[in-house]
Amino acid sequence: MSQDTKNVLYVVVAVILAIVVGGWVLKIAFKLLGIVILVGLAVIVFLVIQKLVGQGR
Repeated sequence: MSQDTKNVLYVVVAVILAIVVGGWVLKIAFKLLGIVILVGLAVIVFLVIQKLVGQGR
């Protein structure tokens, strides 16, 4: 194989691997996003309850 053919082959393999790794990263990010949203809602509810209890005294 010539040097140009090897370079093209490396570029194609690199692009395919980048797409695969990007897919994995997005999958993990969206799974963690759900957990972060739930934790955020729990914190907001906790703060609201604390504020209401503090006003009732």
